[in-house]
Amino acid sequence: MSTLLGPGGQQLSSTPSTPSAAAPGDVVETTTQTFMADVVEASRDVPVLVDFWAPWCGPCKQLAPILEKAVAATKGAVKLVKMNIDEHPEIAGQLGIRSIPAVIAFRQGQPMDGFVGAQTEGQIKQFLERIAGPADDGVAEMMEQAATAHQAGEYEQALMLYSQVLQIDPENTEAIAGLGMVSLSSGNIEQAKDIFSQIPDAMRADPAVEALGKAIGLADQAAALGGAADLKAKVDADPNDHQARFEYAVALAGEGDKLGAVAELIEILRRDREWNEGAARQELMNFFDAWGPKDPATAAGRRKMASILFA
Repeated sequence: MSTLLGPGGQQLSSTPSTPSAAAPGDVVETTTQTFMADVVEASRDVPVLVDFWAPWCGPCKQLAPILEKAVAATKGAVKLVKMNIDEHPEIAGQLGIRSIPAVIAFRQGQPMDGFVGAQTEGQIKQFLERIAGPADDGVAEMMEQAATAHQAGEYEQALMLYSQVLQIDPENTEAIAGLGMVSLSSGNIEQAKDIFSQIPDAMRADPAVEALGKAIGLADQAAALGGAADLKAKVDADPNDHQARFEYAVALAGEGDKLGAVAELIEILRRDREWNEGAARQELMNFFDAWGPKDPATAAGRRKMASILFA
């Protein structure tokens, strides 16, 4: 589970706690001022995980010792940095983080993967294998290959790879959700819905499964708007028609043009960031939730949004 935050980062539910202690030198406590050195620059040498937490967050306390143990097992292949969002909320806001615990991995100075909410030891191990290297059973490597194939539009290859992972690990929620996401990308919304409907309730809280559910919702929303061509014509006729541009962005997302969808919402922010009570920013956050933190469009969108909102 994760603890929800309000729009300004305030606590909506709480369980008093503190993160677990780690051996000196194993974990870095960063600040807004030292973030560039501790995370961005350091990630040019090794991948850096940033654990966004707060003293009142119960799930943060659950996650901390598991995460620290798993990172220590990499023997320096991954660095762990913690950021208290109560004391330093700016970076979390720029990255579009709305609930904690949230862990974002940085490599070569850029956010490239992540997860939200307490995770099991096995889930964290899979995550670190993606960051630091493949697992001995080849699951991490196949997951990476499946994601690459998906992004390249090689949907049959991606489906095959996710299916192979599930033969090895039938309860791999990321692979199950991956099947649904690929189905969406290939235009088969009904297949994605069928996959989602068969996921056991016990797995529904997994971030990858939640993202699939949100992605299906976005696809339904886009389908209700119709094709993007007519909406583009409206935007071309009146570039200040923010509602048409907003709907155009949703339609583009439904057709799989994630970067195009982000660009249209960013354009609304450039022209009027407060339009419709910040609807463009809210929809960007919905996109990021549906696509997941490891999607290149999410990383690119967060950077562009931050460049406008925190300029």
